[in-house]
Amino acid sequence: MPAPIHTVCSKCQAINRIQSARLGDKPTCGKCGGLVLSSSPLVFTGSNFDRFISKTELPILVDFWAPWCGHCRTMAPAFEQAALALYPHILTAKVNTEEFKSLSARFSVSSLPTLVLFKGGREVKRVSGGMSAQQITSWAKQFA
Repeated sequence: MPAPIHTVCSKCQAINRIQSARLGDKPTCGKCGGLVLSSSPLVFTGSNFDRFISKTELPILVDFWAPWCGHCRTMAPAFEQAALALYPHILTAKVNTEEFKSLSARFSVSSLPTLVLFKGGREVKRVSGGMSAQQITSWAKQFA
């Protein structure tokens, strides 16, 4: 049997252990009873970013965006579609760089939109610029 993986609950941020073969079974949180994994992008903030990135063993694809960015707004529906295609093996999240400037500075995000793939608590790859849902999905699977 494959080893269990740890992931942070999308609702209450409790750490849960899930059998990797059961990721698609919509596992529920042992603490709050909500779905542990979300097929929609999570909203990362300054207060939850580090917990999710460091404690979730699944890859996490983060979209750094801003409300004033035309390319970001254009790519938003494609990112939502890619989130559904990547679920449950790659989680997705968004960081509003206007609200959380410290996160964009910490990761030296200078172009928007920028997608950063994290795995094992570390950045593994990044790409900047608008992409289609298919391009996002292919890119993330290639490096996850």
